[in-house]
Amino acid sequence: MPNDYSHITLLVDMDDTIENLLPAWAEWLNKKHGTSIKADDITGWDVQKFFPSLSRDDVYAPLYEDEFWGTVQPKEDAIRYLSLINDLGFKLYICTNSNYQTIRRKLEYIIDRFFPFISWWNVITICNKQLINADILVDDGVHNLLGGSYKKILMTASHNKDFDAESHDMVRVNNWQEAYDKIIEYADQIMAGKLETVK
Repeated sequence: MPNDYSHITLLVDMDDTIENLLPAWAEWLNKKHGTSIKADDITGWDVQKFFPSLSRDDVYAPLYEDEFWGTVQPKEDAIRYLSLINDLGFKLYICTNSNYQTIRRKLEYIIDRFFPFISWWNVITICNKQLINADILVDDGVHNLLGGSYKKILMTASHNKDFDAESHDMVRVNNWQEAYDKIIEYADQIMAGKLETVK
């Protein structure tokens, strides 16, 4: 008999974890300002540093525009695997460190459009994700995984590709199939541990 995953709290980041924010962002800036920066060129967290000819306001302006969010697409297989995870009964929460001025756009253009099985009530906006009591976190932001008590799954992105995940008690995944497999593995381990404790 399969495990009852309704006891597992799973947090999943939004930007560059379930959708491709950075590629859309770089493309938007290139078209508008005539730059030629690719998403893979952006190897740090501060995007503005990779567009030195643009002001900080110019770089971050797209994040406040509905039209821009309409260009952001989900990561390959994210819809499929998150839907499956949801169907398996996980306590699934989208957990994002988002500016209060952009969160509405993300909910409408990303969650509502691509992930309608995730309720707005299951979206958490927080700066310090380590404060949340959860079993597993999937995130591309190393700073969100460091120090947390949850199982840590690092989604590969250009800004974290050189980070040594293993030495920091994280497992690196490159796509949503790998993420799903690791989520199930961790969930089964957690459930087995809880069953042993009960005995």
